[in-house]
Amino acid sequence: MPTGTVKWFNNAKGYGFILADEGGEDLFAHYSAITMEGYKTLKAGQQVTFEITKGDKGLHAINIAAPAGSSLRTSAVPA
Repeated sequence: MPTGTVKWFNNAKGYGFILADEGGEDLFAHYSAITMEGYKTLKAGQQVTFEITKGDKGLHAINIAAPAGSSLRTSAVPA
């Protein structure tokens, strides 16, 4: 499964972008593609794993998760 780093994520809009470790174009990341419980968000610099799919306007990251052995940190309410 590909890995990468969150470039940025806007909680208010519910989307951001991920930089794949293999390079290439930025991957669109929507909150609905994050696989965790609670408030679904990402933080810039966070390491993630994901799958890649082709969308209408470019590549999308889906099934976004924490790398094995770690977890995506979340809070009940965004700060």
